[in-house]
Amino acid sequence: MTETLHTPPQSAAAPAAAGAPGTPAAPRKLKRSIGVGGGTLLTLSCVTPASTLFVVVPDLFSTLGTATTLTIAIGALLCVGVAFCYSELGTLIPSAGGEYAMVSTMAGRLAGWLVFVLSLLVVMIVPPVIAMGTADYLAPLVRIEPAYAGAGVMLLATLAGLLDLRANAWITGIFLVLEVVAAAVVAVLGFAHAERGAGSLVDLSVASGSGDGTKTVTAMLIVSGLAIALFVTQGFSTAVYLSEEMENPRRNVARTVLLTLGISAVVLLVPVAAITLGAPDLAALTGGDIGAMVTAWSSSGVGTFISLCVALAIINAGIVMVIQNSRVLFASARDKAWPEPVNAVLSRLGGRFGSPWVATLLVGVPGAALCFVNLDTLYGVTGVSVTGMYLLVAVAALLARRGSHGAAPAWRMPLWPGIPVVLIAVLAYVLSQQEARYLLWTGGIVAVATVYWACYLRPRTATRWLVTVPE
Repeated sequence: MTETLHTPPQSAAAPAAAGAPGTPAAPRKLKRSIGVGGGTLLTLSCVTPASTLFVVVPDLFSTLGTATTLTIAIGALLCVGVAFCYSELGTLIPSAGGEYAMVSTMAGRLAGWLVFVLSLLVVMIVPPVIAMGTADYLAPLVRIEPAYAGAGVMLLATLAGLLDLRANAWITGIFLVLEVVAAAVVAVLGFAHAERGAGSLVDLSVASGSGDGTKTVTAMLIVSGLAIALFVTQGFSTAVYLSEEMENPRRNVARTVLLTLGISAVVLLVPVAAITLGAPDLAALTGGDIGAMVTAWSSSGVGTFISLCVALAIINAGIVMVIQNSRVLFASARDKAWPEPVNAVLSRLGGRFGSPWVATLLVGVPGAALCFVNLDTLYGVTGVSVTGMYLLVAVAALLARRGSHGAAPAWRMPLWPGIPVVLIAVLAYVLSQQEARYLLWTGGIVAVATVYWACYLRPRTATRWLVTVPE
């Protein structure tokens, strides 16, 4: 196991003690300011069901057709087991480091470092990719190039991320209401204009490339699509990044993780099923133009309303993802992952709002720049990264009851160790079915990270990569 630093609760004398001559400064801690309600709003906003529905799901429709609902449902079922692992580990290790703090503590430093690299891949790639989708849904009002629209969303999200979490919980909560309304309207319209029966949800058909025929979706294609299906519901893990800022994390982390997964699965699956049933034909479903289907089911006014709701949902997702990602970067610096000058800069907190402002800027501004890069293959890299990250989290959950951790007060998952064992087997198989180029891209990045570990972090085990877990 890695060496883990436990920071005691702050007292009135703590600031003076920390500044006393010859006394090493304690690791910086984030302020606890949110409960289950605020945590759920922020976490649901990161799942961002509406932007996922309108930006990511159309790609699944194009490859999986009527099997999209089934694939997402299987992914959500797998995520229940993953959520159990996150809930138990998140209450044992309530750190802003999230997955890497949990895995480092349970499975060792190298495993934790690799999880950090995988999570950093996910959190750096996803926001700009989602943000670029804003242009399509602003089209009823104004035409903007996707790159410029995405960059604008990322910069706006960065400014919002500099505020404290309580303010952001209100901002994202308002936007989340609009997301749910948009998803509900799509669901009602789809079911009201159903062209086929419920049996089509397991019909497993997709339009052929020529557009004048159909082909059957194979089981292997569904397994391959599970990586993206895991990605579309993966936002529930944001709760563990916020655990350091949650009041009573031993109770509230598990509640937030499980509540978020349940709500997001319903908000996503119901409209997907409605679209599958209501699409005028298989070619339209495979085309994935949800906005056009909504307009055909109703009117251009309703289509414009839905488009604007989706645009706000994407902005909402950008805000929460910047918040989440900055916490990961802040925690890595606090845990001494980098040379000391870099750690000192990244771990700075704002005086008024207490947010990690340098880390926030270093997440948001490069994210805006990434909007001008061709990111076509990055969905595949993200799917591989999410699957690999979940696999290592499941391994950590399998080890979570060894030694002193077994007696520690925490939320405990049912059916342990069966759930982690099944997850490890299934996720390893899903990973093996991904396209070679995505595996190679991700594997190359992991290899470079391993070299950094071997050359810099491992020789400095007493002073580098020391995971901080606040009491």
